[in-house]
Amino acid sequence: MSLRKQIERSAKAKVAPEVLAKQEAGQDLGPVGTPDNPSNQILTVANVITLCRFILTIVFLMLFIQHEHRVAALTCYAVAAVTDFLDGQVARRTQTVSWLGKISDPVMDRILLFTGVLGLVITGELPLWVAIFVIGRDVYLFFGMLALQKYRKRPVDVIYIGKVTTALLMFGFCDLLLGAPVIHGLGLVSASWLPGLNSVAAPLGIFFVYVGIITSTITAVIYTKEGIGYKHEALAAREREEQ
Repeated sequence: MSLRKQIERSAKAKVAPEVLAKQEAGQDLGPVGTPDNPSNQILTVANVITLCRFILTIVFLMLFIQHEHRVAALTCYAVAAVTDFLDGQVARRTQTVSWLGKISDPVMDRILLFTGVLGLVITGELPLWVAIFVIGRDVYLFFGMLALQKYRKRPVDVIYIGKVTTALLMFGFCDLLLGAPVIHGLGLVSASWLPGLNSVAAPLGIFFVYVGIITSTITAVIYTKEGIGYKHEALAAREREEQ
């Protein structure tokens, strides 16, 4: 099997199985390349933009951890973050929405977030426990999604608080990367691993990160409850079919 076919099959297996079934059955889902009827193309302008965003994140990390090129590093990160919407807009407006793009775009969002977190941890500007929590939470949800595939083929819909969480964390980490404005420590706790809340001054972004961690925990709980509910529904349906 060629690499192109492997990529197509991998992307199709992860996105909207009900749409894929209709597409393969030849049912009318609108023109090929629209959101309801993605194409099998790999080399599209939108996918190239996504690839460029990935390259920019790698360049950012390499420059950021050297301490000597912070402005250049932040420029790369800012361009990668600001163009988050660009690949999707280009794909829709040029009618080149693809299965690969529908998978790679959200994956790229997580890579961008993780790269920023990693850079801050390496330079000692972010407590290690924050990075472990953020990355661990996504790993937990990823494996939960894989386990849920046995009972529900369609991916779980993104909930509103999940979008809020992403916005809070992205803003918080971007501000930490910028390093300004710096807020005097509130002195609410004495724990050294809670900068900003203790007496140590910290960039404003750390407070958005703290709120994002709270909403992230709530989001994980909601997704877990939904996953358990879908599992019970699927098992109940199987029992009825066997009777």
